[in-house]
Amino acid sequence: MDGPETSSGASDAAIEIVTFGCRLNALESAVMKVRATEAGLGNAILFNTCAVTAEAVRQARQAIRRARRERPDARIVVAGCAAQVEAAAFAAMPEIDLVLGNHEKLQAASYRAIGETKALVSDIGSVRESAPHLAEGMDGRSRAFVEVQNGCDHSCTFCIIPQGRGPSRSVPMGAVVDQIRRLTARGYAEVVLTGVDITAYGGDLPGNPTLGKLVRAILRHVPELDRLRLSSLDSVEVDAALLDAIAEEERLMPHLHLSLQAGDDMVLKRMKRRHLRADAIRFTDAVRRLRPDMVFGADVIAGFPTETEAMFANSLSIIAECGLTHVHVFPFSLRPGTPAARMPQVDRGVIRERAARLREAGEQALNKRLAGEPGRTRRVLVERGGVGRTEHFLLAEISGTPGEVVSARITGRTGRGLVAEPLAA
Repeated sequence: MDGPETSSGASDAAIEIVTFGCRLNALESAVMKVRATEAGLGNAILFNTCAVTAEAVRQARQAIRRARRERPDARIVVAGCAAQVEAAAFAAMPEIDLVLGNHEKLQAASYRAIGETKALVSDIGSVRESAPHLAEGMDGRSRAFVEVQNGCDHSCTFCIIPQGRGPSRSVPMGAVVDQIRRLTARGYAEVVLTGVDITAYGGDLPGNPTLGKLVRAILRHVPELDRLRLSSLDSVEVDAALLDAIAEEERLMPHLHLSLQAGDDMVLKRMKRRHLRADAIRFTDAVRRLRPDMVFGADVIAGFPTETEAMFANSLSIIAECGLTHVHVFPFSLRPGTPAARMPQVDRGVIRERAARLREAGEQALNKRLAGEPGRTRRVLVERGGVGRTEHFLLAEISGTPGEVVSARITGRTGRGLVAEPLAA
């Protein structure tokens, strides 16, 4: 998500949650609220932070200071990846009552420590369990997120997340299936499988099941689930069973988001990514042969250290060569403690200019896709605020009950989305 997301209860004594960062954080925020409530915490603000960029950390600090000014009597608890990685710095902030690590934030007992200690942050590298919490849904959301994996065993030179999340660890298949069955019984029509590196799923479990096998099991054992989505994928880890599911399972949505990061081989090598430019193009081509209507999104970093104009041009052109529709652009953010922080840096002005060019190319790609939609019939998951998402994760203005999946005719376009008219049942 682009900025913090806030949820709260109805009274002054409510627990308010401010979430920064990824879908996994959004899911864990729902668990944090439950655990804090179980601990008897009230009149509190919980910050679930992100460490992926220096800007995300800065925004969290700013929001914490603002919250203390606006609610001087509230207790402030700060958790998440930034709190895990920079525990001492957050504990030194006078505005904060308690700092919790990524493991501690999911334990009710942690919230009872307010007034007894300033920080509870353990060594995340020693954690071997995943998702002991499994939230029963997410307040106010039309789709449910289910954690199937956490942590990362890779060492990309720009990334500090392994220090915040610990090693890769997977949720047993049976627990995932049972959780999704409960969510569909509660009325969720769409579930998103999420984690830090979900294509690493199963490597630590008995029998080494894969993400593809998990997807097959979910769709086989939960026939009432209408739609299944996947969060960000590392294409070189995609297994044969997942490719088969992409080709054969209509309930697996035709939208994949790739952890691409760059389109230049030298930059990818300096990032310590495990794919090259040709691998990404080959993967998207192969998937489209299996599922011609598949759309792709991707993360792309602008201005990675040592990136020349020619290297950047390769990242710019891969948007077209991979046929990306949803492009998430990240200006390179120096994170102390990562190898990339010690590399020759690109001028900040150049980084901003390159990020703008990537965003413009991304807008053009999205507009191209949107232009072909009017007149088509799509199935739209209705969300709050009179909008929804098509199978291809395109935003659409639509009327209806949040949480419903409705067949609709695409009748027009908006600036970054579509206009959809529900068809008569």
